[in-house]
Amino acid sequence: MSSSKRAASAKASQRPVGALATLLTQISGAVIDEPLLLRALTHRSYAYENGNLPHNERQEFLGDAVLGLVVTQALYRLHPDLPEGQLAKFRASVVNARALAGVGRQIDLGGYILLGRGELATGGRDKDSILADTVEAVIGTVYLCGGLEPSERFVHHLVDELIGQASGLGAGLDWKTSLQELAATRALGAPSYSVTDEGPDHDKVFTASVLLGGEVLGTGVGRNKKAAEQIAAEVAWKALKEQTPTPDGPTVA
Repeated sequence: MSSSKRAASAKASQRPVGALATLLTQISGAVIDEPLLLRALTHRSYAYENGNLPHNERQEFLGDAVLGLVVTQALYRLHPDLPEGQLAKFRASVVNARALAGVGRQIDLGGYILLGRGELATGGRDKDSILADTVEAVIGTVYLCGGLEPSERFVHHLVDELIGQASGLGAGLDWKTSLQELAATRALGAPSYSVTDEGPDHDKVFTASVLLGGEVLGTGVGRNKKAAEQIAAEVAWKALKEQTPTPDGPTVA
């Protein structure tokens, strides 16, 4: 297949960029330039295969800075008494690749990304790293199209829930660590995980279950073992938090 036909095939599988531009305008209030947005959705693998087209890494660089500023400002105002170190940990829990990939999935960002053949074949549209980088590139695009105020609105739309969750997480600021800490305070022992997978090697789906006190307390599905375990731990942590601890430590519903 010629390079022009491969490019046409990749674009045919991409959702219409205009739909995403409309969504971004509704959220942020900025009028989105579609060619600029298309560049934000162009992964370097696609650019390389199609004559070294412009790709999204410059917009990603800009969006990373905007995201960091907005999240830092929000945490600073939300937690006026916390020291710098704790604020930095809270910020890290919001802007890490797994968290950003999650918000990218919420707006179905993967369906809009232009990828090279190799990345498409290995499920690149659902890879945490690619989704997270593209989220940052889209934030950069909103900033270029409308400035700081619209990009602030867009970032808050994406991550306010994560900002609210950060203060409830444990010292490790990830769900597995937080579940382990909560289980310890309730004298339930250490959580254990079992993971299964299905599908071909290039497109596996992993399902994790977390057991606590001999009971399956949460399950999660992800593109890799780590992601599935984190999702399962989040489900279990939330379920455990809803239970009332008895004076001796174990929990009852």
